[in-house]
Amino acid sequence: MAALTLLEARPMSKKPSPWLPPAGALASYRGRSLRSMRNVRVVAEASAGRMVVEAIGKQGVPVRLTVKRENLSPMQPDLFD
Repeated sequence: MAALTLLEARPMSKKPSPWLPPAGALASYRGRSLRSMRNVRVVAEASAGRMVVEAIGKQGVPVRLTVKRENLSPMQPDLFD
């Protein structure tokens, strides 16, 4: 019984849920390397915790990507906000 009370006394550490952006929101996407940050527009929510986003590709053409929701973060405030 003593082990049960110790488990109940410890608070369960919950991981904060990732930010869930609505469709049309602007976000920052952190890729595999720390240098690959890009600004994207959220198009839709996909399955398995992923989001469909739109970004500007290397040739200047908009491309759609499917990224993990945990790699998206809200845009930082701008100078004129």
